[in-house]
Amino acid sequence: MSDIYIIMLIILAGLAITDLVVGVSNDAVNFLNSAIGSKAISFKTIMIIASVGIALGALSSQGMMEVARKGIFNPEQFYFDEVMIIFMAVMITDVLLLDFFNTMGLPTSTTVSIVFELLGAAVCMSIIKINQNDAQSVLNLGEYIASDTALTIILGILLSVLIAFTVGALVQFISRLVLSFNYTKRPAYLAGVFGGLSLTSLFYFIIVKGLKGADLGFVTDYLAATDVYTLIGTAFIFWLIFSFIYVYVLKMDIYKLIIILGTFGLAMAFAGNDLVNFIGVPVGAYQAWEYAEGTGLLASEISMEQLGGKLPANKWLLVAAGLIMVATLWLSSKAQSVVKTSVDLARQDSGTERFQANALSRILVRYSLRAAETIQNITPPKIAAYISKRFEKAPEPKVVPKHVDRPAFDYVRASVNLMVASILISVATSYKLPLSTTYVTFMVAMGTSLADRAWGTESAVYRIAGVLNVIGGWFFTAFSAFVAAAFFAYIIYLGGIYVVIVLVIVAVILLVRSFLVHKRSEVIQKETDQLQKAKSKTIQGIIEESSGNVATVFKRSKKIYKNTLDGLIAQDLNILKLSRKESKKLNTEIEDLKNNLFYFIKNLDDDNLGASKFYIDVLDNLQDIAQSLEYISKASNTHISNNHKRLKFTQIKDVKEIILRIHEIFNDSQKIFEEKDFLELEEIIVEKRELMDLVNAKIDKQVTRTKTDEESPKNTTLYFSLLLETRDLMDGAMEIVEQYYSEYDSRQSE
Repeated sequence: MSDIYIIMLIILAGLAITDLVVGVSNDAVNFLNSAIGSKAISFKTIMIIASVGIALGALSSQGMMEVARKGIFNPEQFYFDEVMIIFMAVMITDVLLLDFFNTMGLPTSTTVSIVFELLGAAVCMSIIKINQNDAQSVLNLGEYIASDTALTIILGILLSVLIAFTVGALVQFISRLVLSFNYTKRPAYLAGVFGGLSLTSLFYFIIVKGLKGADLGFVTDYLAATDVYTLIGTAFIFWLIFSFIYVYVLKMDIYKLIIILGTFGLAMAFAGNDLVNFIGVPVGAYQAWEYAEGTGLLASEISMEQLGGKLPANKWLLVAAGLIMVATLWLSSKAQSVVKTSVDLARQDSGTERFQANALSRILVRYSLRAAETIQNITPPKIAAYISKRFEKAPEPKVVPKHVDRPAFDYVRASVNLMVASILISVATSYKLPLSTTYVTFMVAMGTSLADRAWGTESAVYRIAGVLNVIGGWFFTAFSAFVAAAFFAYIIYLGGIYVVIVLVIVAVILLVRSFLVHKRSEVIQKETDQLQKAKSKTIQGIIEESSGNVATVFKRSKKIYKNTLDGLIAQDLNILKLSRKESKKLNTEIEDLKNNLFYFIKNLDDDNLGASKFYIDVLDNLQDIAQSLEYISKASNTHISNNHKRLKFTQIKDVKEIILRIHEIFNDSQKIFEEKDFLELEEIIVEKRELMDLVNAKIDKQVTRTKTDEESPKNTTLYFSLLLETRDLMDGAMEIVEQYYSEYDSRQSE
């Protein structure tokens, strides 16, 4: 056997480790979002529970390994060299695709990616073989592809979206109807019954469908010999009694226990179901090599019918994979951004929405509201009143905490999310169907959100847009996985090991680049001073507290303004793009502060309501500054992107003079607001008037230039825009300065 295939196995092993890392970073959302969103337990506890679940789940996944070998294509139709090409193309594609979605912070399906990658690479090799055989045509493709199994898997994945959403919504509706939002005030026996049902479901999943698949000696033998229905019936009685003791005697929160066990079970399901997505292909390649090594034939002569049989996976290999997954879970920072997307779309309260509304989301919301009105009109009034009462939110406390500090949803919804997702995944795993855990957990969470009326008129259009974006990403996953794997398989077939090495080098470069970009963005985010939401309840407290935000905005504004104009002068598009990104980020943060006004006003003392006007005016002026910076950066970026004429020497000289003066004013203002020495603001007001005179003089100067020797309309338009927007920028800044000075002066007089 050629050493080429040993090299390919080593490469596949490295890709498997990499795939485990990027795969877990994406799929962590599957089992972390409910516990994190409900804040039932600390983050460290969540991670420990999930880690134990992953470690045990890895042992129960060996039956799923067969999917990679024979679930999508018929291995007996291919020779060893062809199978290795398929496996190599699949792994390279998978690593790059998953890392792309992780970087974007979007949850995608590792199951869908591996299925369509196997399908794309296998179809490519099948067509190559058909073209080499004059007696065959494309109609013979069905002989190479396990079309029945592949179709079952694909339909199962697609149906899981609808089933998970529907079941999640139905179970949540019934649970909320019984328990209401004020579930802690409901009779304790309801919590006991709910706990008995939930814990029995999780027991069935963890024990019967989890540990039964693992090789754990007498435990496995006992579960195999015991009647399932007897076991479940006994378990229900046990857990029902346990729940009543837990609630009545121990006076403890049964919902929190459900969330703990549910997180453990779902992490176990993830490892049991999805481990095949990461190491199934390399394991299949190793088993193919083991068989081929003993034949003594050429790689192109060894039929792979052996892969169609039942081949046990190495237990220690599964343990090693589980340990890598656990380590990744603790160390990966990309997992956090993926989890955040899912939690934000499911949260109960309103706030800053990550996704923008689109035409389809608007249409869906409009017709859904009409359908809801129709249903309400035909529902008997007493039933409608009963349902509405059950869905009334618990009364808000007198002092409303900031929405960012509150749980995204309550314990009841988190319990239903975990219970329903675990049951659906366990059923699929028992039938050895590689159901997408991402699709199931995400759509269950969306279904329970809908049933819980989390998508109100203020947020529905944005939440639905977000769901559509995520689902659209799933279809993109399937299409790109199929096409990319087919392309890689074809060029590997043409170029052999040399192409494999080139592709691996390219993959490593892209992964390293992605890692460095992500780390750099994290560093920038840590170094960038974040704006803080108001907590004070008095006007004096607001002045003291918000001055920090003003200082931060001035500090970031001087940097953005200087970098933007320096980039324009140097015609450096990279600097301009970075400045535009920073200006957008600043604008978004200020918008987030304005979205918190509801909670700010709620928290104010009754005799300090005047502080609200002061704070609202401050935020309005801060937003004017951010919008001016965003306009300046956008106009400069567009000018350079379109390759228009650069600024003339005299214009550059004038711009540099303005940059220097603005930098001085922002710098002085920043120090004053940091030190809260508002008496010094009078000097800033004088400096501002001098700057305005300077800008007006530059405008007059440009008018003269335009009349005499200016030849570029685009250049003139840009220059006037910069000067006018600079004036608006400083107007906004000085409005804040004068506002603080006036308030401080009046306070001193009092």
